Amino acid sequence: MKNPAFYLVRNPLQYLLTFFTELGAITSFTKTAVLSAFFPPYKRSITRRHMDEIGVGSLPIVTLTGLFMGLVLALQSIVELRNIGATSYIGRPIGTTVIRELGPVLSSMMVAARAGSAIAAELASMSINEQIDAFRAEGSDPIKKLVEPRLVACTFTMPLLTAICDCVAFVGGWIVAHTVIQISSAFYWDSVLEVLTPAFVWGGLLKALVFGFLIGIVSCYSGMKTGFGSSGVGEATTRAVVLAAISILAFDFLLTKLFIVTWW
Repeated sequence: MKNPAFYLVRNPLQYLLTFFTELGAITSFTKTAVLSAFFPPYKRSITRRHMDEIGVGSLPIVTLTGLFMGLVLALQSIVELRNIGATSYIGRPIGTTVIRELGPVLSSMMVAARAGSAIAAELASMSINEQIDAFRAEGSDPIKKLVEPRLVACTFTMPLLTAICDCVAFVGGWIVAHTVIQISSAFYWDSVLEVLTPAFVWGGLLKALVFGFLIGIVSCYSGMKTGFGSSGVGEATTRAVVLAAISILAFDFLLTKLFIVTWW
């Protein structure tokens, strides 16, 4: 039996064609979902329910992520700042790193792992049980009824979760700064607030907004395009988490490049 890498090398055009076919399908799906969100009827009650499930349900894991992120970042910053005798300014690197990069990225990763996988699994189960086909048969639009509320909920709850994650991370950094190197609370918070410029804050929240949109689109697409059988649910869930994580990292690079040129 030949190594699978043999087929990858021998048929690169096939894999390239599959990639662009999938990319085109996701783009078409995204266009349909976005256009659907701008036309009535609006599923406000369903959207609020999904915002509660995604936002409130993800709050514990996002809070823990922010806390340990702040603790670890503070400890690492102490090691580096001690070499140049600037440990008293530990709030500046923590504030900059959390608000610009780690806060939006790590909180989005946690939401993708928890809420994104749940969305993909739920829609995949509905697809396997032919519930989505039943919606089409009765004249309902599955995109409007199933995708739009989840997409809107993911998009607009992600900035709120990111803001909470950032605040908790600052508290974690304060705990280390106050207990390990005995920096006064006032000095720590002043140094943090010095770097929280409007450009940094809005840039981080805009990243979270884009990441939330990506999580919603990728999760819904993976769930709606699942295969048959119980294995299809697992494949859809895995694909949703992996694609969401890769999309978040790729767009984080693109947005950071854009912000450096324009704002930062």
